[in-house]
Amino acid sequence: MKNASTLQRRLRSNLTGDVFFDAFSRGRYATDASFYQIMPAGVVVPRSMDEALAALAICRDEGLIVTPRGGGTSQCGQTVNDGIVVDFSKHLNRILSLDVESRTCVVEPGIVLDDLNRQFKKHGLWFPVDVSTASRATIGGMAGNNSCGGRSLRYGTMRDNTLSMDAALADGTRLHFGEVARDLARVDSSQSGLELFRDMLDLGEREAAEISERFPKVQRRVGGYNLDALVPRNAPNNLAHLLVGSEGTLAFTTQVELKLWPIIRNKVLGVCHFGSFYEAMDAAQHLVKLRPIAVELVDRTMIALGRDIAMFKPIIGTAVRGDPDAVLVVEFAEEDQAENLHRLKQLGELMADLGFGWDRPQRKWGGVVEITEPALQTGIADFRAAGLNVMMSMKQEGKPVSFVEDCAVPLPHLADYTERLNAIFARHGTRGTMYAHASEGCLHVRPVLNLKLEKDVYAMRAIAEETFELVREYKGSHSGEHGDGLVRSEFHEAMFGTRLVADFREIKQRFDPENLLNPGKIVDPPKMDDRSLFRYRPDYRVAEFKTVLDWSAYPGAGGGFQGAVEMCNNNGACRKLEGGVMCPSYRATRNEKDVTRGRANTLRLAISGQLGPDALSSDEMMDTLKLCVSCKACRHECPTGVDMAKMKIEVLAARAEKHGLSLRDRLVGYLPRYADLASHVAPLANWRNHSPLLRNLFEKFAGISAKRALPAFRRDVFKADAEVFGAAGGHEVVLFADTFNRAYERENLDAALRVLVEGGYRVHVPRPVDRARPLCCGRTFLSAGLVEQARGELERLVTTYAPFAARGVPIVGLEPSCLLTLRDELLSLRSDNEARSVSAHALLFEEFLVREAEAGRLKLPLGAIQAKALVHGHCHQKSFGAFKPVEKVLRLVPDLTVETVESSCCGMAGAFGYGADTYQASMEMAELSLLPTVRQADAATLIVADGTSCRHQIKDGTNRAALHVARVLAMSLDSAKGNSHPSPGTPSTPPLAISSI
Repeated sequence: MKNASTLQRRLRSNLTGDVFFDAFSRGRYATDASFYQIMPAGVVVPRSMDEALAALAICRDEGLIVTPRGGGTSQCGQTVNDGIVVDFSKHLNRILSLDVESRTCVVEPGIVLDDLNRQFKKHGLWFPVDVSTASRATIGGMAGNNSCGGRSLRYGTMRDNTLSMDAALADGTRLHFGEVARDLARVDSSQSGLELFRDMLDLGEREAAEISERFPKVQRRVGGYNLDALVPRNAPNNLAHLLVGSEGTLAFTTQVELKLWPIIRNKVLGVCHFGSFYEAMDAAQHLVKLRPIAVELVDRTMIALGRDIAMFKPIIGTAVRGDPDAVLVVEFAEEDQAENLHRLKQLGELMADLGFGWDRPQRKWGGVVEITEPALQTGIADFRAAGLNVMMSMKQEGKPVSFVEDCAVPLPHLADYTERLNAIFARHGTRGTMYAHASEGCLHVRPVLNLKLEKDVYAMRAIAEETFELVREYKGSHSGEHGDGLVRSEFHEAMFGTRLVADFREIKQRFDPENLLNPGKIVDPPKMDDRSLFRYRPDYRVAEFKTVLDWSAYPGAGGGFQGAVEMCNNNGACRKLEGGVMCPSYRATRNEKDVTRGRANTLRLAISGQLGPDALSSDEMMDTLKLCVSCKACRHECPTGVDMAKMKIEVLAARAEKHGLSLRDRLVGYLPRYADLASHVAPLANWRNHSPLLRNLFEKFAGISAKRALPAFRRDVFKADAEVFGAAGGHEVVLFADTFNRAYERENLDAALRVLVEGGYRVHVPRPVDRARPLCCGRTFLSAGLVEQARGELERLVTTYAPFAARGVPIVGLEPSCLLTLRDELLSLRSDNEARSVSAHALLFEEFLVREAEAGRLKLPLGAIQAKALVHGHCHQKSFGAFKPVEKVLRLVPDLTVETVESSCCGMAGAFGYGADTYQASMEMAELSLLPTVRQADAATLIVADGTSCRHQIKDGTNRAALHVARVLAMSLDSAKGNSHPSPGTPSTPPLAISSI
């Protein structure tokens, strides 16, 4: 590089997109889903393709290499390098054209596969290269790697479905790569383009015999450059297929023309069980004769790990019978469902013909579990797609490592290959995990290694060499799906021979003579075990440091905090744009900084000293975490369990200790301590909401947005005159009166108490044992990093509630963030029996009612109210699997149609939405789906949201009042008695012996 400051100045003056040269930003682009880490010199996020090409030109002038990047999910190190990384995923993601009749489209390279298919669904079309990372993989990245997907048996690979590509060479020349005649007749291109095309076709003709001899004869071959696309026998030749699989080393892709297929409308699955892994692999060659569109392997290890993951446990419980050594998921998807069912029957017969039965000895034990229900099929597909992350969820230093991961061998050899492969692993003191594409002879195989240890790095090298030799023996491919990158490029000469590797080098030189485009991949690579390129280099160290929460489930420094952070494998499930909740801030900004993966990478670099001293408590770290709303979605939806909300508490605590608290932190954190005092002077406390001057002063000095009205204090806060209500013989339950509902929306507690009493329960509202201020879960203190204060609040709560929990009394709460603190953070602060008991008995209001209804104990006389309820789930409800009970309880109301808003976080997230610096992001999150859906609801529809923050966000954004479920049930009780019930938003009369103060 001639001059770093000149490069930065030129990039910033010529581009409107983001240009990053700080260490924190560069660190977030230093890794992909491989075990490598290379710190780039800078990062560019162009707003247009012209800006991307301008960046390329500037870097060329300044002598700096360029690496194009999409979702950053490459498993072989394709998207890391030490030059400038150009991120196509944020802005360059449009569909440029669609021809429904011819089933083709043209797209920009940064578009995500799932996003593409969502837009085509209404036309009955999809792009079927369905990679497991479809929620974040970009089309440009898929083309660069020649991705395959689980259904390539029917649809082929990325290469088979790419019709043409437009791209710019390193010198800026823009060319169209598509199908051409051997004489290049009617090719509309520049003279330099025609000369390049002629040279490529001549190389293909010259090397046709060598290509035929040395290229593996398996569909799953994605190693090296696709020289076979150039040979005369494939005429007319498609030159785009030379760019497919080139890993960004030949040209800068500007657009891709794709072949589309009719969407799958009907399908069935047969889950074939095997008591012997070898027998499962041997059976694959026979199962494909029934012409399924996929046969996917799930091995014993993956099944066991999946059973420990909340989101997958019920799926495995339904689909997996007994204790198989492996299952093969066979998918049929013909247009005629009757034909699918016929083949499913044939599958069972074939398994029997092969000698398998549920009553047979282990080696031949097995059979077929038929899956015809669509929701379960989707769950199984999600589990298989999460295979990589499921395997990486091991909470230990050793992890399944990708380097021989996707070798492909002919199906007749698959059983022998896997048996010999396991022997190789055993010889080097490890074991392997295996899953994925049995129908193609391409298994995702990962030996468990700890690459922080030199001995395991040596073992990795030996395993790679022995495995690739074995693959060549079977005339397979050492790269069957995930490409070459830094892992496999070194082994091309052994696979393809010296002559073809020289051809690879000739092609790279012809396209990119100055070696500017992503060098070190495919051609002239470094050694795959060069530890200076590893994420965990030989000098990688994390010094001991103090933490405030319990991380003992993980290894490493900080009481295990290191191990928890290192669970992030960069696979990027947090970058999904729809479905579930994770990651709401990324969905709003599309910035790598604002996604769970980016935050975890920053934390890892910080605690290992790679971002300078005191990085954990630095301003840059706070900026990294600023838009984390602590929704806890990553805790549930990240298959490796990265809990960024919990990690943020550690950072907040470290920062509070070093820098103290801001005024806003104090106002938020200490709310439970002053809420009662504020209620006595409610008009004065609420004055800020009615004064533009005070709003502006609060924004200036406390950082609270002037655009927000704060929740209004009231004089009539919830306070029970007695400690027990209801029939003496009723089943006991404790009602937890949280700070938010107690101080701001007592109607919810009034309604809940009434519902429980009229349901026949004996309801306890115990006063704190110290007879001091009301009980609190400590949530607000945790949000400010005041962990000791939170611990103190939880100790008061546990002391008060422990006697009830000891005799099995449920502890029921209304506010998800408060009640679920007892199921989560409490156990990170206390591990004694009393704390565990209170945690185990903590239930949300709806969870309790559903449990009682299913046990036949709930007797509520409910009557019809409005015809429809639109429900938004609180993030923590979704994270803890506690949202379904909300839907179930509402369906107890006669004639009430319940519709759920498919939403991520509402964006308010406690105090987050009130921040002057986070208000805009808060509204952007809400506008993704929640607020537009509420606005579309008619006036008669009930809007239901259990979270205090959610209700306030809905009110602010739509002027619609949202109700807690407890109030909906109270309305239904009124209806059953013939009483008129108050309209939403109208305070109800306090029931029973509840007084106002």
